[in-house]
Amino acid sequence: MLILGPIGFTAPWLLWGLAALPVLWLLLRAIPPAPIRRRFPGVALLLGLADEEQEADRTPWWLLLLRMLAAAAVIAGFAGPVLNPEVKAAGTGPLLVVTDGSWASARDWPKTAARIGTAVEEAGRAGRSVAVVALTDVPPGGPVFAAADAVAPGLPAIQPKAWEAAEEQSARLAADLPEGGFDTLWLSDGIARAGRAELLAALMAHGTVTAVEAPRGPLALGPAVYDGGTVSAAVLRARTEGEGAAEIVARGLDPAGIERELARAEASFAPGEARAVTKFDLPPELRNRLTRFEIAGEPSAGAVTLADDALKRRKVAIITGGAAREGLELLAPDHYLRQALVPTADVIEGTVGDVLLASPDVIILADVAKVAEVEPLTDWIEEGGLLARFAGPHLAASDVGRDTLDPLLPVRLRSGGRSVGGTMSWGEPKALAPFPEGSPFAGLVPPADVSVSAQVLAEPGPDLAAATIATLADGTPLVTRRQIGDGQIVLFHVSANAEWTSLPLSGLFVQMLERLAISSNAARPGAGDLAGTTWTAERVLDAYGALGEAADLPGVPGERLIAPRVGPDLPPGLYASGDRRLAVNVIAADRGLAAAEWPAGVAVEGLVVAREQPLKGWVLTAALALLLADLVASLFLAGRLRGARAGLAALALAVLLPGMNPGGALAQDGTALDDKVLRAAGNVVLAHVLTGEAETDRVAEAGLWGLSEILFARTSVEPTEPQGVNLETDELSVYTFLYWPVTAAQPAPSPAAYAKLNRYLRSGGLILFDTRDADVAGFGTASPEGRRLQALAAPLDIPPLEPIPQDHVLTRSFYLIQDFPGRFDGRAIWVEAAPPDAELAEGMPFRNLNDGVTPVVIGGNDWARAWAVDESNRPMFPVGRGLGGERQREISYRFGVNLIMHVLTGNYKSDQVHVPALLERLGQ
Repeated sequence: MLILGPIGFTAPWLLWGLAALPVLWLLLRAIPPAPIRRRFPGVALLLGLADEEQEADRTPWWLLLLRMLAAAAVIAGFAGPVLNPEVKAAGTGPLLVVTDGSWASARDWPKTAARIGTAVEEAGRAGRSVAVVALTDVPPGGPVFAAADAVAPGLPAIQPKAWEAAEEQSARLAADLPEGGFDTLWLSDGIARAGRAELLAALMAHGTVTAVEAPRGPLALGPAVYDGGTVSAAVLRARTEGEGAAEIVARGLDPAGIERELARAEASFAPGEARAVTKFDLPPELRNRLTRFEIAGEPSAGAVTLADDALKRRKVAIITGGAAREGLELLAPDHYLRQALVPTADVIEGTVGDVLLASPDVIILADVAKVAEVEPLTDWIEEGGLLARFAGPHLAASDVGRDTLDPLLPVRLRSGGRSVGGTMSWGEPKALAPFPEGSPFAGLVPPADVSVSAQVLAEPGPDLAAATIATLADGTPLVTRRQIGDGQIVLFHVSANAEWTSLPLSGLFVQMLERLAISSNAARPGAGDLAGTTWTAERVLDAYGALGEAADLPGVPGERLIAPRVGPDLPPGLYASGDRRLAVNVIAADRGLAAAEWPAGVAVEGLVVAREQPLKGWVLTAALALLLADLVASLFLAGRLRGARAGLAALALAVLLPGMNPGGALAQDGTALDDKVLRAAGNVVLAHVLTGEAETDRVAEAGLWGLSEILFARTSVEPTEPQGVNLETDELSVYTFLYWPVTAAQPAPSPAAYAKLNRYLRSGGLILFDTRDADVAGFGTASPEGRRLQALAAPLDIPPLEPIPQDHVLTRSFYLIQDFPGRFDGRAIWVEAAPPDAELAEGMPFRNLNDGVTPVVIGGNDWARAWAVDESNRPMFPVGRGLGGERQREISYRFGVNLIMHVLTGNYKSDQVHVPALLERLGQ
């Protein structure tokens, strides 16, 4: 093949014909055009005369050029022009295909899998043996080369993992490489990591190495951290060339328990920067609902960070020094504290000894002078607790902290000289000063109407200024703080009610408490907290960033979670120990990303190679168009296109030229219609809605496989393989039936997806909602899945529903049934309510319901697990016990058959013409 830039020629020897074009030019130039014939009687007078000088007419230069271009196009066309020709080196010997297979590969995994399949197919055509290895799952003993036909069936089982290849895995693969020479195709995720250079050197020692990378580098998201009233998360990128930006989405549960987008922020990268921080300023009510942060458009586990107890509600204990006077609740020492904290924290009460047993995050002492449990309370503070104290008449009248520093106060208090025992009063209330930098209240703006009329004074000393975090306008300390071990003591020198100050009446009071109470202990548990504990995985992330069931993973010692290293034995996800929740994320707080670098001897290709496109048809079509233009021009010069003939020629060209499209029925972008849509449009396909939970989606697909096999064996319906449907991106109108397993954490579709669903229902589609909880009498209101179903179905145009009546067409569309069990033999299912005019005719066993198909069927019997079969066509899950369970599975299959026949044939079985046959079957 001859390659000239982006164009190659499969038969380049034909291009030698272009050398004859100058000769053809001279010949055509010498041959005059055909003369114009005119009928004129006077020409007879010229007969017999001879011209002494003759000059032949010549063909116009533009017509010659047109003919030269047509001839050149014909020669080039038959030479086999190709756009983006694929130049494949003639490799010999075995081929090793290596893929990183990490979370960073998940975003482009379909392209990666297609490239692996292409490499295996080409190796098979060349007669080369091949082996495929994922670095996140290196086989024991190293790769084994086999024929391409034997390797290809196992390629779908190679999937990315939610972790990265460990250095030990790369070293083991390097040590176990086969003897002899072989070439390597390395599909990299673009991230440099330990052990990679050594493995590359070992591969290069055996033969040629070709690297394949996506043009866009991976992005990752660090853990979310609460600090200073905002939640921040670091966005990492491996490639630092030029500027960049990424959108971070904060997701959480709405009041109905459905995960939704709560906030969105953008992180911007300057040229050369690999790290950018984004911040979310969320009110406590939203922050308590957070479940995860993710990078928009990055479907990978590394682009997700899960939220745990560090961002959740704090446990706050309030202890008061005295009760309010009867009927004066507003004067109670803890009234405004409770009003401020109850919306954002779990408030507990009791004695100091009692609340310490509950391990609170914060203890508030409201006008409590003396505490008996000094030592245990001090130990609790040293371990990271926050003790917040408020002054009042009891503290002012006591001698606590006067002579020496009390262990439970941040500063000494002034003694003597005041009638109220250390309380200073002014004739005019004092305002608050702006909060200084370094104070936890920095950034808050004190309202002008907040004032202080009395307070407990601090004893002046060299450490007072460092301990003061808020002052009055005249510099008098208002709030002081002292660090003890990992915790701290904070003293408000005013009361917690409105007797001494108007601060509790303002929004500033809530903000100051939030800065203190919520930020306390808002960090990952330390080594002491995790030592001796065992944590179990509740939900784990897959490589694409979707949370799924943890299955039967063993417990994890708490010591492993101090600095967790995710892997097959510690997948990222949410872990629980008692009532505590801890997130193990892919990206650690101190992690950075670096781009993979390749030595000069390694060729680097893009993940997607431009497809080879033959141009022969286009070039020959252009030659034909030029020849047509030459024909019209020659006729015009010969005078044969005059009057009406010229109009007809122009019309013929206008019709013929647009139809010369060698692309045929291809789409405008040169690609055929989506194969998935074409298969579904031309066949009966049972589809299931993808929930984002890997196990649920796997069971749904296996269930529809089982039902498809039953339909194929027992009916004239021949379904093709089931398909998973993404409501956001897939076309729904081509699917016969949608099975929607409802999960408690399933996110709600977008408005555009709901619009597609409503069009699908209106056009005759049917959705089977399965809450899988065996509780459907009240639309599943007793279970989380049922409540989620209510929220998911709210935007759908669903008609009124009713429990399925005994004469509904679903009871006889193929089998005669009255029960609809799945894995559970639950309560009745719900279908579209019968029209008001549906009457029972005399002598007939059922009403005439001949119009329409119920758009939805709602139940909770977990039909997919009852239908599901494995690769050997054996049931995957038990149903009931013994023969009774198998009978339940059989009825479940019959319900599935009736359901599909109903959606395919409508209510034809409600026609009265079927009554005699049905009466005979019913034995009536």
